[in-house]
Order: sequence, then structure tokens, then C-alpha cells
Amino acid sequence: MSHALSLRPALRRPALLLLALAALCALGMAVWAQVGGDRGIAPVASTSDIQVTGIEVDVRADTGAEAREQAWKEAQRLAWERLDGPELSDSQIEGLVSAIVIERERLGPKRYIATLGVVFDRQRASRYLGSEGEATRSAPMLLLPVTVSAGTQMVYEQRNPWQRAWAEYQAGQSRIDYVRPTGAGGDSLLLTYGQTGRRSRTWWRNALDQFGAADVLVPIASLRYTYPGGPVEGTFTARYGPDNTYLDGFEMTAATPAELPAMLERAVVRFDRIFELALADGKLRPDPTLNIGTPELDPALQRLLELGRALRAQEQAAAAAASEPTAESGDTITAAPVLAPPPEGSVALYTVQVATPDAAAFDGAVSAVRGTPGVRSTGIRSTAIGGTSVMTVSYSGSIGELAEALRARGFTVTQGSNALAISR
Repeated sequence: MSHALSLRPALRRPALLLLALAALCALGMAVWAQVGGDRGIAPVASTSDIQVTGIEVDVRADTGAEAREQAWKEAQRLAWERLDGPELSDSQIEGLVSAIVIERERLGPKRYIATLGVVFDRQRASRYLGSEGEATRSAPMLLLPVTVSAGTQMVYEQRNPWQRAWAEYQAGQSRIDYVRPTGAGGDSLLLTYGQTGRRSRTWWRNALDQFGAADVLVPIASLRYTYPGGPVEGTFTARYGPDNTYLDGFEMTAATPAELPAMLERAVVRFDRIFELALADGKLRPDPTLNIGTPELDPALQRLLELGRALRAQEQAAAAAASEPTAESGDTITAAPVLAPPPEGSVALYTVQVATPDAAAFDGAVSAVRGTPGVRSTGIRSTAIGGTSVMTVSYSGSIGELAEALRARGFTVTQGSNALAISR
């Protein structure tokens, strides 16, 4: 019995090794399941041609082929009218067309019914359309198409109809410069629904830099399946920016699940119009807080800086004039500096160096300095995660008062001539 007991530890070791190996395999399979598999949809190549979609035609003729030929000419005329082009003959319009896109068609012995798209060559059509298609485009915008259905939120975790509708959208004629990830590999881990709720500019900047984008657009499709095989109700919401700002919303309904892709295609076109209107209204300008390297200076602060430079130039000119010799005696008169306190309510600009060992420390320090009493505004001059970042602080008071206010916020402060170094 004692001999059998002495063998138990030795017998347990292979079992423990097998359990450990099984756990590692399970972990590896879980990681592969998150980034592997058939989940990416590559977006179609964008063209700069002018495309007009959704043109419905219904033509009768002696044969089906003649009906189709007449229907295509009619579609070309209707598309040209939608672009507000000048009056041209059918042959001239046909010379501007580069392709006919058949969205849906039904061909009979003497009848042709279809929904068509007409693509005009931009280079040939631009001389008639003037500035059509030459309007200013937006900065590169990262697209995060969110699908909300059955209590779940999905972006690129798996292939879905909403992602496919955006991937197949021909955005060449849009004024929005869409950056559409494929959703394969690590995209499904980085670009998730949770990312849309983040407010940290550091996190957003890292995500945007991965795709060369300046800001983010979030079209949300909330789909409700009423019953199996029944209508699909869609509630669509357009949001943008790191603060998930609301732009507009609308509703659509597909009669059956088979009509869902067509409904989503129409929704994409409507989203594009919403984003273009927001661009025209000046709402889709890239958020300056995302540009950490070269932040934009607040206009009010810029005016204060210009006023301070002007006053300093006047003081230097007055000091130089006072030090010049007089005409009577030739003696040099030196004016003593007047150390008067700043006027009540005046604002001065100081440089603050902040120890930022990690991203959380950076966000916390920036928030704490902005919340300090007397601080009017702040700006980021340079960011160094793991080192020392530099801020500019507009403060209504002296640098000594600012140092005391920061100490009251829990910072260790080292004061210089016109700068402070703070840490926690």
C-alpha cells in the first residue's frame, strides 16, 4: 500500500502536464477565434466618376432588345437631368456615359422594366457640369459601421450585411473621404463598439493613426426582426467624432429579410447625404484635440498673446527712449523698472511641464490642471508618454499663485522664472 501511495505524485505529473497543455491550446484557439476566421470584407475600389443610381424605367417596344435599348437611353437622359446638366442630344449624353449599372431588371418579349445606375466619365462631363464633382472633400474619416440587433452590438467581429453595404458602396463621387477597414485580423479587436464610447484622445489617436485617418464617423443600424420571415425595422443614427456627437437619424423598413440588403444600400446613400450636409455646415472638421502633436490655439488665447507682445514692444520702446541722452545736458537717464501687479482680471500664459509616466497619468494631469481654479484654458505643446509632457496654461494671476493652486490639487510643484514643473 505504501509503495502504491509513493507512485501517486509521479502518476500525477503527466496528468498535470496534459491539463496545462490543454489550457494553452484552448487559449490559443480563443485568441485565433478573435482575430482569425472568415471575417473581413474588402471595400470596392473607389472611382472618381460621377454615378447616378436608382433610375427606374419601364419601356415597351416591338422586341425585348429594342425595349432595353430605348430604356437605357431614357435612363441616361434622366440621370443627366438629375445632375442639372445642360440640354444635350441623346448622342452627346451617350458619349459622356462610361457604364450602365443594372441594379434590377425584368425583360419580356416586348417590355423592359429595370432599375439602373448611370456612370458618367468625370473628365468628359466636367466641362458641362462646371464645378460638379470638384467640391472640397473632407479629411480622411475612419468608418465604424455599428449593427445593433438582438441586444448585441457588432462592428467587425464577423461579417454582417451592414458592413457589406458600406464595403460595396461606390464612394468615389462623395465629398466624404471614407477610410473603410476590411475588418480582418486585428481590426476586430481594435475597432469595436466599445471604442465609440471612449473619450481619451490618446486612445483615439492611436486607433486613427493605424489607418491614416483624421477623425471618425459612426453610422449605427439598429435592426429589429418582427417575426421570422416578416418585416425588418431599421432605426439609423449618424454620429461622429471622439465624443460620439449626434448628427441625424431616420427609419426604414424592409418587407422581408430578403429585402434587407436593398434597404441597407438605400440607408448608406442617405447616410452619405447626412455626412455631406454636416461637412457643408462645418461640423465635420477634424477635432483639434485629436492632433496632439500640433494642437490648435484657442482664438481668444491667440488674441491675448498678440496683445501681450504688443504691450511688451511698447514697454521696450519706452525704455529705449528713456535711456537716450537729453539734448540739454547729454546725460543718460535710466528709468527704473516699475514692478506693478497685473491689472485685475488680467490673464497670463505660463508653461507647465508635466511628468507623464503613462497614458492614464497624462489624462489625469490634463484634467486636473484644467479643473484648477483660475485656469482659463490649456493647450498641449508636446506629449511624451513615459517622459515629460509640456502644456501651456492661461491663468488669471501670477505664476506663484498658479503654483499654490496646483499644490492644492495634489501636485508637487517646482517653480521657475516663467514655467512650472509638476508631478504626482
